[in-house]
Amino acid sequence: MPTLNENPFAVLTAVVAPAILTNASSVLCLGTANRIARVVDRTRVVTAELKALPAGCSECQGLLRQMESLQVRAQLLLRALRLFYATIGSFAAAALISVIGSALAVFEFRLAFRAAATIGLAIGAAGVIGLVSGCTIMVHETRLAVHTLSEEAQGAPPI
Repeated sequence: MPTLNENPFAVLTAVVAPAILTNASSVLCLGTANRIARVVDRTRVVTAELKALPAGCSECQGLLRQMESLQVRAQLLLRALRLFYATIGSFAAAALISVIGSALAVFEFRLAFRAAATIGLAIGAAGVIGLVSGCTIMVHETRLAVHTLSEEAQGAPPI
């Protein structure tokens, strides 16, 4: 089996993979932040509508349920955004550790190289788990948003 000294693509792969995943996480952060902004805007509209209506009216109940749904969505989005930020840090750290590990391999510090490889792999795996978890939360939030939209379109009070 070739060593890292004999296979430059192994080092390139170890550095490029975390960089691509960092970029993907950054794009997800931007999209998630945009969705949070939309939830905040919708919350402000619903709050204004509630203030304009007399207390206890039938429309108020539907708007209050919509406010509850918006609060749940905001919490889900915030949790996903935190995970995506953590993945950016994880993948950046994994890329740096990969560069350090490849330098250790060149200078034939085998024990230090193995430690760097193990740490880099663990941090990269944690980043992937965070990325998948954040995406799962985003799917749940999207389902909630579509469900609410569907109920509004049908004329039923939103949840």
